[in-house]
Amino acid sequence: MEVSADDAHDVRMLSGLVDEAEKNVRVAEVIGDGACDSGVVYDLLVAEGLEAVIKPRRNSRPDTRSPGRRRAVELIRELGYEEWTRLTGYGSIWAVEMVYSTFKRVFGEGCVARDFEHRERAGGEGWSL
Repeated sequence: MEVSADDAHDVRMLSGLVDEAEKNVRVAEVIGDGACDSGVVYDLLVAEGLEAVIKPRRNSRPDTRSPGRRRAVELIRELGYEEWTRLTGYGSIWAVEMVYSTFKRVFGEGCVARDFEHRERAGGEGWSL
């Protein structure tokens, strides 16, 4: 998990999160929600040898330049959401979402720190996840 400012999009944080996770375990795939649905993310994951299991946005088009994203959009259109979820294992994203939900319930949605250094310190209320 990484604490970031509101203007830090998930895509910018992804590489560092994968690198950090690989210090502890071998990462084979990355499961992401619609916020990760971009050619940049697919290309980054392919470059690192990882499988991208990312839910394409509802309005996603298959004429994207990213081959990985194109395949994902075509597959979900061909199979439908339910079958795509079963085939790819995307349904397990609930476990990750549960962890984030728990942290937000415990620490809150907002951050009351005045500078970024203090946002990263453990133990206080008002973390921003």
